[in-house]
Amino acid sequence: MKSKKYAGALMLAMLCVPLAWAQGSAKKGADTFAEECGDCHSAQGKNKKGPSLIGVLGRKAGTVADYAAYSDAMKDSGIVWSSEKLDAYITQPKKLVSGGKMKYDGLPEAKARADVIAFVLSMK
Repeated sequence: MKSKKYAGALMLAMLCVPLAWAQGSAKKGADTFAEECGDCHSAQGKNKKGPSLIGVLGRKAGTVADYAAYSDAMKDSGIVWSSEKLDAYITQPKKLVSGGKMKYDGLPEAKARADVIAFVLSMK
């Protein structure tokens, strides 16, 4: 009986723990975005070497209409961008989308990724 009680409490605690990117700072993320992502992605909704990330949450990968340079790997990935997918992609882009064109090895620091994701999700 005790094990069921503890398992229930553990499950409740897990649901209450905020996700890493929910704890991110959009303000700090803006600086990290400029340093790590800004050469290829714009925070103003314009496409550069990479597509605009404005409105990326919930968008299917490879579908920005006025961006034509997607790799087949990205278009065929089946990814719908969520905070979890953004985190995985920013961590190791080539692992999540093998054969993609992004020339970035990834951002290993979890806090920096959380900040970037908070910033990207705040862009309107």
